[in-house]
Amino acid sequence: MAINLQKGQRISLEKSNGSKLQNVCVGINWGAIEKKGLFGLGTTKEAVDLDASCILYDESKRLVDVIYFGNLRSKDHSVKHSGDDLTGDMAGNDGLDNEVITVDFGTLSPTVNYVAFVLNSFRGQDFGTIPFASIRIYEGTPTRVNEIFATYDIAHSKDFAGHVSMVMGVFYKKNGEWKFNAIGEPTRDRKLEETVKTVTATYL
Repeated sequence: MAINLQKGQRISLEKSNGSKLQNVCVGINWGAIEKKGLFGLGTTKEAVDLDASCILYDESKRLVDVIYFGNLRSKDHSVKHSGDDLTGDMAGNDGLDNEVITVDFGTLSPTVNYVAFVLNSFRGQDFGTIPFASIRIYEGTPTRVNEIFATYDIAHSKDFAGHVSMVMGVFYKKNGEWKFNAIGEPTRDRKLEETVKTVTATYL
């Protein structure tokens, strides 16, 4: 059964059968903003462009690589991004991820000690206006879910209103084993470059 993660919760990557997750997908799903039409008649949908990114650091918290819509795979090809989604679910929640980042811990460079995931609103659309946004960690591929390991609802919190960037969570290596810290914190950053600096300074 999937773990419903809570803000600040830390978990290991051990499955119910005792084995460890090696190939992990982090999927992000979000909806379009619904607005009232002209003179309050009807409704219209406004496309939402959120950008999921993955930041790799070494044991000394030095930046190793950034995987995002402009750089879809890490240098060692162990981290891959599915590509940029510019709209969100325009027709309502279809239950599918809009962007997926995959991590193969088996081939990840041994110099990497932290794998951070962040979310930025490309057009500066306030998280508080987005109807739904969720994260799930699962085994499989961007198009196939084998087993959902954990889910994390990031939308239904007043903490995100007024923000356009957030730190979703960080995988970190401790005593040779990978664990996950569900951070779920909004930041005051406006762009990915600023969020990278925030993660380095605060969340590792």
